[in-house]
Amino acid sequence: MARRITLPQLKKYDVTQKVIEMLADAESRAIIFSIIKRGKTAAELSEKHKIPLSSVYKKISDLEELTLIRVDNWQISEKGRRFKVYKSRIKDAEINIKKPEATLTLTPNDAK
Repeated sequence: MARRITLPQLKKYDVTQKVIEMLADAESRAIIFSIIKRGKTAAELSEKHKIPLSSVYKKISDLEELTLIRVDNWQISEKGRRFKVYKSRIKDAEINIKKPEATLTLTPNDAK
């Protein structure tokens, strides 16, 4: 008889799966781990990693939704425009894949 997965287990798996997929994406990973010690704006991330700005904003949105990054503060340009400065909520990630499911361990980012 096959083991049935309960709804709470499925929800847990879905979140873990989404985070694993986000960490597997090279651009998302580059963004997360480049803002551990010092926050950066979307434009700075785009320039540093040579990722189109629209793609950076999409990745940032996805990362914020999964609470892997946060808005650290706001920067004001010389022209008075406001820009969000993003910072990683994690400093390390470990993924273990064993049957029947993957486990994910995230280390909080304590850098101020």
